[in-house]
Amino acid sequence: MPLDVEREAKLKELSNKLGYQFSDSSWLNLALTHRSLGAKNNERLEFLGDSLVNFMVADILFHQFTKLPEGDLSRIRAHLVKGETLAEIGREYDLSLYLSLGPGELKSGGYRRDSIIADSVEAIIAAIYKDGGLEACRSFVQRIYAQRLQALDPKKVGKDPKTRLQEWLQSRQEPLPEYSIISVNGAAHAQHFTVACYVSKLNTKFEATDTSRRKAEQQAAEYALAALAKQ
Repeated sequence: MPLDVEREAKLKELSNKLGYQFSDSSWLNLALTHRSLGAKNNERLEFLGDSLVNFMVADILFHQFTKLPEGDLSRIRAHLVKGETLAEIGREYDLSLYLSLGPGELKSGGYRRDSIIADSVEAIIAAIYKDGGLEACRSFVQRIYAQRLQALDPKKVGKDPKTRLQEWLQSRQEPLPEYSIISVNGAAHAQHFTVACYVSKLNTKFEATDTSRRKAEQQAAEYALAALAKQ
């Protein structure tokens, strides 16, 4: 079915933002169409885009970090292609403004959901591949990751704060941090955990509160790392 004038204008606007002009704009329209709108949706493109972005990011990292072992390359790639990162990329292009969602998803705010935005980014990558071929797709992936790749610290990226804190202390033969729960507040379905991370090198407890023990521990470890960085 031909696209209406308004939709074509929106797709043209997004194409300009993406820096790629589609020969067949129906590919882009399909990439932005959520399954809640019907059987003709972006799920198959998402499947293809997932493989493409994994392959292309792996290729970029292989050539950019020639001395890194496989384990580090895998860790960095996992960080770059995870849903959270893809959603961040999608928001940089205001993808929420262009998504086609069913009434239920619209009402529940699906256009703001990380998973839907991330899936759409993967689908767009596949749509560019189908429309313009492998090199056009590779150029697009390189462009959307350019700033992240430039700022990337291979020693830190993809490692959570607890891991980085442990490695920092181990490398200096310092005692490992000790974590303890200070309090748990709130109803069972909305609890908040306050934890402490004790670092003997600093003789200090770093406290943090979050909706899970794991998140609170990660935040406390982040505070400890910041303090150690000032030493």
